[in-house]
Amino acid sequence: MRPLAPLVAASTWRRGVFLLLGGVLVLPYVLLVVAFRQVLSGPAIPRPLAFGLLVIAVLIAGVPLLLDGSRALEIAAARALLGVDLPDPAPTHRGDRETRLRAALWIATHLTVGGLLVFALLSTVPMALAFIAQQFGIGAELLREERFGPLDGRDTGWLTLTGVLLVVGLGYAVAGLGALAATMAPVLLGPAQAERIAALEARAARLAERNRLARELHDSVGHALTVATLQAGAARAVLETDPEFVRRALAAIEEAGRTAMEDLDHVLGVLREPERGRPVPAPQRTLADLDRLVAESRAAGLAVAARRTGDPADLPAVVSREGYRIVQEGLTNAARHGHGPVELRLDVGPDALELELVNELLPAPRRPGHGRGGRGLNGMRERVLLLGGRLTAGPQDGRWRVGVRLPYREAR
Repeated sequence: MRPLAPLVAASTWRRGVFLLLGGVLVLPYVLLVVAFRQVLSGPAIPRPLAFGLLVIAVLIAGVPLLLDGSRALEIAAARALLGVDLPDPAPTHRGDRETRLRAALWIATHLTVGGLLVFALLSTVPMALAFIAQQFGIGAELLREERFGPLDGRDTGWLTLTGVLLVVGLGYAVAGLGALAATMAPVLLGPAQAERIAALEARAARLAERNRLARELHDSVGHALTVATLQAGAARAVLETDPEFVRRALAAIEEAGRTAMEDLDHVLGVLREPERGRPVPAPQRTLADLDRLVAESRAAGLAVAARRTGDPADLPAVVSREGYRIVQEGLTNAARHGHGPVELRLDVGPDALELELVNELLPAPRRPGHGRGGRGLNGMRERVLLLGGRLTAGPQDGRWRVGVRLPYREAR
């Protein structure tokens, strides 16, 4: 049964449908050829006019072979019927000349092979069935006086064998042509080098956007949770003795939660297009909101001594946003892992923003087990690298220091 496997395989039937699809699509071209053959052979229309119409018809008929939409349809058909894993054309990339010519060659071959297959089906299959049927006395009188090469209507056994061989041979031809089409489809319909580069760039942009959103969620929600945790712990410790402090702690938790919800709403708004009639999410925080951030940290029980030089309003928007997130993450880390007051220095220079956060380190036995190399520091490093800046972070003279320099002359 192994030799007959290609004839009964589901893939052969699907590929046969793909080839027949080319035969269906070539019919208008066949009708056009027949019509112009009659026009050119008859005297009704002057030859110059007929040749002019022929040139116009050829140009119109050739246009579909070079369209990006035709290639997209062939890719979809090859993927569904030939079982070939072909990527969709990049929506932002227009096909170059090489891609169009390869696709045109594929479509022309598809139409030609499909047309020949339809012709073979319409001519060979009825003849083969007639040869097989006459073995059982069906239609034998119609074939009795006919000759088929060395055979005539009286060679019933040979005619039956010939009919079976024709049907089986046609089945193997369909299987072979389908396998060849599946092999050649990636070569002629696959993406060109420029299209691959465009797809890789689009994928890199999507990954960068996902990483950016992950950093936004980590920094904003992480800061809010840190503030809420510290305030809740402090409030529980003095719940019976200092109701006023508990009231302030609850207010700080409420404010931190509200801020985190605003940031979360902004991130979700980036992930989906604003619906009609709904407002666009509020813009992200920048260093213009630094005083509010410092006040929130102080309300959470973290002593912050801030010193600022220059006006953050002079910074480009992207530098101001990333600088805010870096300061926010630095204060969050200081609240989680540090001890004592935090010294914050912000210097808006003529061509760069410089940030510095310094705080006391906890004694070694009290430091969290995961150390200082977590996602927060990695997120800060990614933000700095994306802007072409420089970050230094580590212990220095018994204190933890984070230094950041963000150039922004080119970011304007």
